[in-house]
Amino acid sequence: MSPRRASPDDAAALRELLLALAQTPAPTGAEAARAALVMRLWSEAGLEPWQDEVGNVLAEVGAAAAGARRVVVAAHLDSVFGPEVDVTVKQAPGRWSGPGIGDNAASLAVLTRYLQTRERSDRAARPAMLVGATVGEEGLGDLRGARHLVAGAGSGASAFIAFDGLLGTITDVAVGSRRYEARFSAQGGHSWGDYGASSAVHAAGAAIAALARLPVARVPRSSLNVGQMWGGTSVNAIAETAGFNLDLRSVNSATLANLDAAAVGAVRAAAAEAGANVELVLVGDRPAGGSNNEQLVAAAMAAYAAVGVVGQTAAGSTDANPAMAAGIPAIAFGGYHGGGAHRLEEWLEPDSLGVGLLALSELLARLA
Repeated sequence: MSPRRASPDDAAALRELLLALAQTPAPTGAEAARAALVMRLWSEAGLEPWQDEVGNVLAEVGAAAAGARRVVVAAHLDSVFGPEVDVTVKQAPGRWSGPGIGDNAASLAVLTRYLQTRERSDRAARPAMLVGATVGEEGLGDLRGARHLVAGAGSGASAFIAFDGLLGTITDVAVGSRRYEARFSAQGGHSWGDYGASSAVHAAGAAIAALARLPVARVPRSSLNVGQMWGGTSVNAIAETAGFNLDLRSVNSATLANLDAAAVGAVRAAAAEAGANVELVLVGDRPAGGSNNEQLVAAAMAAYAAVGVVGQTAAGSTDANPAMAAGIPAIAFGGYHGGGAHRLEEWLEPDSLGVGLLALSELLARLA
């Protein structure tokens, strides 16, 4: 079965929205310009959006019946790229590319088009919703927007959908993470005249080697990675300062806690043996695990099937993590075909956004 196609009007509108959103920079922590664009687009769609204390753009869609709960649908505003990156979209037949075009400009475009056309007969069946464009989903944003949204609206939510990712992907288990910045300091000095003095770079290297030797569980799936390192001032200077960033992950909270303790112990022991001091600063802490989301996953699978897309479940780290941790049925649900996320040449098939629009409509109709 081939995927269903959106109407020509929807397809054209989605392209226009995608260009506007993808070409409005939104680095993590500096999402204001894209947030302002979303505010305007949602206002023009007849909603009354507002921004909360952390910068999330929020809007109510329909009124919940007495005693009923709302479905929360969130698509994150930010991308992983800094303000210096050119976010111009390159358009080739059937394939558009640009930094952040899929993750997550595409999802914002599809959600916005859904809101623009929400009163159409084929989209009128839906639950009462709180829709959000969230800040701080990527990297060291540490799910800041989603955490705030869940803390404020979680008690009134029957389900939480993070609209994010590729068509067919249903993230039903949260990958938790603990992220540290390890800052080393040592005596330092001249590489010849002070040879033998403690080196922060040597200490950092020894710590990374110790981390690489740690056993990391395959079941439940876990990971350990040093993604960045820095330090020193010159080739002929013993380094006084150095550091690295450490990322620890697992789908199981207890396993993550054990890996965290082992990693911290290994770093501290390596620093002490090298005669250096180390400060470990926790810069990220995302919850792991799942929630009672079997019915929500079944609805998502059925929604994909209805538009000719095969659904599959996977673990991931998304805006759904805080909702899962709070016990709210939650998933992430993808809405486009593409690839290369978090790369400068990220790409997508613009026609696939129409399929994502139909899939989102089918899912929300099943939650009405």
